[in-house]
Amino acid sequence: MSEWLIYRGTGAPHDGMERLPEPPPWREFDGGPPVPPPAALEPSSERRLGQRRREASHHRPSTRECEMVNAALYLRRPLLVTGQAGSGKSTLAHSVAYELGLGRVLTWPIVSRSTLRDGLYAYDAIGRLQDAQLERATRRPAADPPDAASPARADAADEPGGGIGRYIRLGPLGTALLPSARPRVLLVDELDKSDIDLPNDLLHVLEEGEFTIPELERIADRAPVVEVLSDDGTKVPVRGGRVRCGAFPFIVLTSNGEREFPAPLRRRCIELQLPVPDRARLTGMVRAHFPEGDDERFGELIDRFLAAGAGDVRAVDQLLNAIELTRQADWDPADGSARRVTEELMRPINRPR
Repeated sequence: MSEWLIYRGTGAPHDGMERLPEPPPWREFDGGPPVPPPAALEPSSERRLGQRRREASHHRPSTRECEMVNAALYLRRPLLVTGQAGSGKSTLAHSVAYELGLGRVLTWPIVSRSTLRDGLYAYDAIGRLQDAQLERATRRPAADPPDAASPARADAADEPGGGIGRYIRLGPLGTALLPSARPRVLLVDELDKSDIDLPNDLLHVLEEGEFTIPELERIADRAPVVEVLSDDGTKVPVRGGRVRCGAFPFIVLTSNGEREFPAPLRRRCIELQLPVPDRARLTGMVRAHFPEGDDERFGELIDRFLAAGAGDVRAVDQLLNAIELTRQADWDPADGSARRVTEELMRPINRPR
């Protein structure tokens, strides 16, 4: 049965994406031509995965996690991941990108004011107006009378569409939906922090794999292809004011479980509930981030971290901070001062001070 797994969660890059079957007929998308592949992983991914990720044999997704990730890959559906803070939800997106060689992870951190358009694109209309005014003011001195026989200087304002592409930048979701030969990885982090409308607003885009940019659609007869800036910082062509994917992106929607999502969104996603990390998983995370042997040296800290009271919530970051400070200060973990400081660092985040 394991032979069907494209993503294996081993922490070692491989060419498994070459074995991914064609999408189901109802999830086929025909966007194109493909844009250039993205850059390699950024330092932020390296930090999340840990410097010793290949050696951390225990720092691996469970069998169920691997199965749900692969279900999302096969079916071209978003993966809705729910779990406590620090349980590894966002790290999963970086792990998939690293192992399958899918390049830089596009990240859309959600806040209460986030809108669908924030994820798709931004249009700097004010900047365009200011540049146009400046161009008109500097094109010819005010005292210089216009000369009908003199040819106008060619500049961005004379381009079809008035150089509008310089003022449009695709967001993380918009960039993920660009036509590409291989799926991009998009992390939509903490979707439960959004206002009530955003989950429903996502439905059409996630189902159709496309969106329009009205500012470009209106001038498509004069400027059928306009280059805009992507979230990667590169220029990409948009044809007819419409962006449509070729390979549906691997999208990870994370939630801390603070709210219920509407049924229409949930039925469009593969759902995965991450358990609270146990000792084996915490040990693997420590092995991924710290020198060899530190998982044994700081075993007491791991045990204290796990000894939470009923209802207490702790994030793995708190444990890593406690271990790092103990290492840097060269403390004995059992020392009184060390215990006081590390207890404070690992205080349950849902407990008032």
